[in-house]
Amino acid sequence: MKRLLRNTLRSSGVQRAAGFLAAEFLRLVWKTNTFTFDPVDVYDIVEPEMPVILAFWHGQHLMTPFIKQKDYRGAVLISKHRDGEFNALAAERLGITTVRGSGDHGGAFHRKGGVGAFKEMVRVLESGVNMALTADVPKRSRIAGLGIIMLARESGRPIMPFAMATSRFYQLDNWDHTTINLPFGRGVLVGGEPISVPADADSAMMEELRQRLEATLNDATQRAYEAVGRPDGNRYA
Repeated sequence: MKRLLRNTLRSSGVQRAAGFLAAEFLRLVWKTNTFTFDPVDVYDIVEPEMPVILAFWHGQHLMTPFIKQKDYRGAVLISKHRDGEFNALAAERLGITTVRGSGDHGGAFHRKGGVGAFKEMVRVLESGVNMALTADVPKRSRIAGLGIIMLARESGRPIMPFAMATSRFYQLDNWDHTTINLPFGRGVLVGGEPISVPADADSAMMEELRQRLEATLNDATQRAYEAVGRPDGNRYA
């Protein structure tokens, strides 16, 4: 029975249906929450720098497809794990291109198709498309990896850290405490200071910038939950 259930959940038809339902639910959340922006001119700051590397934390990712505005083009890195298929289908329905692969804290995207994914992300940025990915990698929540810093160095594009939060949500008891945003509340998008990585950055500078990214994302996430009146939403940080 367990094997039958597992195989059913992995079937392409079930995955497509789940991706469709997830995308439409998130669209409902976006449309029924009143979103504000911090700073209020965040898009004016980001637009001249495009294409950029958009960085956010695992578990805080569900609303990130809606950072895309106007005619911006965007792609997102999603794991090749079977759970990633559901996320990829939802993202694509919301108009976001997907790059499939994973990274690690050793400083390279070399596991589970990671080398190819890293090269593809560089190509995406070179083509003028924004690239979004989590700064942390499984399963060490809220600890920025060096992979995203390497991507910025290789591509020459700046990292734009950000956080999105809603006043109504439910948090799962998993490794990254995935936050499921709920409809009919208030929301906020908080942007952090951009981070550029010089092409000649050595290991010491890379580590310094990794720590800066980690601190910036933690600050943006805390500010986001405070802005919607739910500082408890960041209690797992």
